[in-house]
Amino acid sequence: MSLRLPLLALLALSTSVIAQTPAVDPNMYLEDIHGARALETVKQWNTRSLAALEAKPGFARYRQRALDLLQADRQIATPDDELGDQVLNLWQDKTNVRGLWRVASLASFTGGKPVWRTLIDVDALGKAEGKSWVWKGVTCRSPSYDRCMVALSDGGGDAVVEREFDIPSGKFVTDGFVVPIFKTRLSWAGPDALYVATDFGAGSLTKSGYPRTAKLWRRGTPLTAATEIASATQDDVGINVSVFPDGEQRYPLVVRDTDFFHSKRSHVASDGRLVASPLPDDAVINTVLDGRLIATLASDWRGVPAGAIVAYSIADVLAGRAPTIERVLVPTATQAVEQVDSSKSVLWVKMLDDVSGRLVSLARDADGSWTQSVAALPASSTIHLDATAGKDDLAFAMVESFLSPPALYAIRPAAKPVAVDTLPARFDASTMQVEQRFATSKDGTKIPYFLVRKKGTTGSVPALVHAYGGFRNAQTPTYLVDQPYRSGPAGLFWVEEGNAFVLANIRGGGEYGPRWHQATLRENRQKAYDDLHAVGDDLVRTGVSAKRKIAVSGRSNGGLLVGVAMEQRPDLYGAIVMGSPLLDMQKYSHLSAGASWMGEYGDPDKPADWAFISKYSPYQNLTRGVKYPLPFIYTSTEDDRVHPGHARKFAARLEAYGDPFFYHENPEGGHAAGADKIEDAKRAALVTVYLNSQLVTAPQR
Repeated sequence: MSLRLPLLALLALSTSVIAQTPAVDPNMYLEDIHGARALETVKQWNTRSLAALEAKPGFARYRQRALDLLQADRQIATPDDELGDQVLNLWQDKTNVRGLWRVASLASFTGGKPVWRTLIDVDALGKAEGKSWVWKGVTCRSPSYDRCMVALSDGGGDAVVEREFDIPSGKFVTDGFVVPIFKTRLSWAGPDALYVATDFGAGSLTKSGYPRTAKLWRRGTPLTAATEIASATQDDVGINVSVFPDGEQRYPLVVRDTDFFHSKRSHVASDGRLVASPLPDDAVINTVLDGRLIATLASDWRGVPAGAIVAYSIADVLAGRAPTIERVLVPTATQAVEQVDSSKSVLWVKMLDDVSGRLVSLARDADGSWTQSVAALPASSTIHLDATAGKDDLAFAMVESFLSPPALYAIRPAAKPVAVDTLPARFDASTMQVEQRFATSKDGTKIPYFLVRKKGTTGSVPALVHAYGGFRNAQTPTYLVDQPYRSGPAGLFWVEEGNAFVLANIRGGGEYGPRWHQATLRENRQKAYDDLHAVGDDLVRTGVSAKRKIAVSGRSNGGLLVGVAMEQRPDLYGAIVMGSPLLDMQKYSHLSAGASWMGEYGDPDKPADWAFISKYSPYQNLTRGVKYPLPFIYTSTEDDRVHPGHARKFAARLEAYGDPFFYHENPEGGHAAGADKIEDAKRAALVTVYLNSQLVTAPQR
């Protein structure tokens, strides 16, 4: 990896933070992902850290209970979002660690008694082929849904092999479509053709490492003979062709991502012409229904406010007519649109209202207006819109909360939802309570957060705060047994033992729509960190916890968040759970997929942008001699999204400064840092004993 340009070196002379950074980074070798020296250093840290953590009281007990919870035989089979008259599902348990991909009829599934037929045993396939296959999903051709492109990752990274599978026969297609391992984007162009954006050789990738060219690949021809449809520039994030099914029709759309939040979109006419969409570049494309493209606005447009859902006729655009822009749904100030999908003739919208979920169905009237109906699902819950049926007006939604186990509902417009399956309680929730509170950030903004603790708790207890704060991703309550991206059941163990678990809805996420996300972009990033500190300070002010008895956890962008928190407020936090983190923000755009995130953070190669990024970049701001909380850092060698070099170099600098840390780098798992539930259970146990050692048994500092 090359060093910075001379211009940045000059900037470093005028910036006190950067002046502390050596001209040559002695930790550069840790960016060599599979380099012998780097892996030997990681091995030493892993050995030392695991020996210390696994020896702590309760580790084996926590790990076994976490595994029992995560691999329980009694689970809900969730439908994949590829529905015709059948349901596809990946089933994982203690016997099928990597999973069984299987199919059942839609009728039997909706009736609560699915008859499953196994299509792929992922564990057996990996063993037979000598690969550590991790399931990454399927793309099925519509409207028949008989053939699917199956995505498999060797080790859990984002790069996958795509292979054609025939559902009726239950076999991979002999001489079928196969796309070699890469971060491929593909969709079905017809029964015997694919739109493929992948690595086509020299010059075919962007600086972000994503495809620069989208091609049409016809059956019976080599991939090298595929015909180019459109291309992006090397400075773009990437390109792909999305195909939206609408009954018997398919509507292809070329999407050229100019940055993470902006795209140039063009409809593909039947004769191959590309016709530009009239939507603004920052609109989010959702689906197609009744020949209309449905999108959510990220900014005000033609008198329609940001956050609203709009629609227009694709036929009008292809014919060169100015389409009528229809207002489908306009959320209130406390609401946000999270997910939009369509069934046969109905639009389904998953929304938040003060971070509480609701599901709305909308039907288009003859006059172009849209009539909505709210599904009668449990209040104060998180709703996941799992799948919709293309041949019926049916949706499947999972409903859960911190204390209520997941329940899967089959929902039809204006009808009472039908519970397909409900999990039994996995812990005694009667002893616990949930509150939603609001902290006041530095600029006066009210920041919501959820507080979970035992009933009757009085006085200060250790607290674990989880947050993310970026990329429009809202943080919503999920059952304490299995907290996605929150160290699994570690939160449950924490509350059961008398401590407090907090989910902070800081700005940068999508909890209140586009404005909540846009408030922290680029030079305004500090507002997300101020929001987190405000929640921590509020816990102290209200007597929930005390300074240095508060842990913060986050993964990915959340790992960056807690890295900043560790350095900005060592007086407030006593423990840091740092997962798959971005930390070297001077180099992030040159590591793995980092260049694709410059729309969120800015470009550190530009002096004006580095001027504000440098103020918080954890790797550069780590200071010798400061008494930081001891962090637990975890990542994966095979993380091809956030480069493991971030975590490695940060640990190395801590070591050079004489600061203690725990470090665990999983050899597999990709950005999830775990390829299966066994690895997830181990991490939950590691996090729990780490938190106990830093906040419960450790003396007040």
